[in-house]
Amino acid sequence: MVIDYAFIWAGIIAFAVLVYVILDGFDLGVGILFPFGRSEQERDVMMNSVAPIWDGNETWLVLGGGGLFAVFPLAYAVVMPALYMPIILMLLALVFRGVAFEYRWRTKRWKPVWDFAFFGGSTMAAFMQGIALGALVQGIEVADRAYAGGWWDWLTPFSILTGLAVVIGYALLGATWLNMKLEGPVQAHMRSFASPLAIATLAAIGLVSILTPFQDPVYFHRWFNLPGSAFSVVMPVLLALTTYKLFTGLRDHHDIAPFMASLALFGISFIGIGISFYPHMVPPDMTIWQAAAPESSLKFTLVGAVVLVPLILGYTAYAYWVFRGKIDPEKGYH
Repeated sequence: MVIDYAFIWAGIIAFAVLVYVILDGFDLGVGILFPFGRSEQERDVMMNSVAPIWDGNETWLVLGGGGLFAVFPLAYAVVMPALYMPIILMLLALVFRGVAFEYRWRTKRWKPVWDFAFFGGSTMAAFMQGIALGALVQGIEVADRAYAGGWWDWLTPFSILTGLAVVIGYALLGATWLNMKLEGPVQAHMRSFASPLAIATLAAIGLVSILTPFQDPVYFHRWFNLPGSAFSVVMPVLLALTTYKLFTGLRDHHDIAPFMASLALFGISFIGIGISFYPHMVPPDMTIWQAAAPESSLKFTLVGAVVLVPLILGYTAYAYWVFRGKIDPEKGYH
């Protein structure tokens, strides 16, 4: 039996990126919605809802980026020069946002500054993640196993659209998370944002989905020729069922169902991107196997991943279990 280690590692990295998106997405979404808190107490409880778990969520970003560097070094060497600016801006935004969690509680005079850092860092990080995604979808120019494009190739109308789509989608995750974790007037206030954000998110998904096949002929062929055309039927059906669950959950004032449906929207969209990309690691030319490290390196690092990934999953699940339930607005994060 021949084991395809490159394919296994591509699956691990895709899984890490998906988990990062759905976990860090909602706490970035809380930051995006932060200015809409009607009082300082309301903003405090919004931040408290993610304070115990936000930094653990970003572990998956480190795993995805580190895994790409270790097992797909050629892809890393091509993608990084192409996306230096959005990645650096994203990391700086995450730093300011992380510092805001601590400093905001320890100052009166500068509290508005750290409030803005939390909002601005969250929004910028989400926007840059969407920009990077759009730049990857539209393709990266490669020549002689190196990036051959320009400094500003990442900044296009399509990448700006995907950046805005991610910001809106993360805000939806944040609204449904706050609906699940809070209670009383603040819960009702945050739930009131969820339906408009859901409509905007679905519109953004639809627009990006329509434009993606036209970014490269490979995408168009994959979606509109058998067997790929079957996904063109299945994916909209899954999206419609998830949308129904989301809006009925919001209508009936359910706590958990809207959040899970919002996560499912991201999961379905991620699968759609995977269908467009596969088997490329760097669209439109570099495949998983072309970008992979030598098989001996893949085997060696896989041993560590077999230990590390379940460990991260375990402590992540434990953290969410410990901090389950509603947030007490009288208790703060210190």
